[in-house]
Amino acid sequence: MNPLLIAVLVIWAVSGIGLIIFVLLHSGKGTGVSDMIASSLYSTQTGTNIIEKNLDRITIIFAVVFMLSLLVLMIIYPQGSIAGQ
Repeated sequence: MNPLLIAVLVIWAVSGIGLIIFVLLHSGKGTGVSDMIASSLYSTQTGTNIIEKNLDRITIIFAVVFMLSLLVLMIIYPQGSIAGQ
């Protein structure tokens, strides 16, 4: 297998898993996983705002990396040409 293919697939898989995890960590209406974690760590509301901002940034980074790696895979191997190798 091509080392470039392996590297892009690993980046794609890790960013996809990270994206799922960080989306699930976001709080919806006070019942999210991040609220459970934040309520045990911080008792003030300002701490949770900082945590939410950081979760937003990390989620956006994972989403951009996921989309870029997907675009690279689409450009390098169009129309399922990976299976033909």
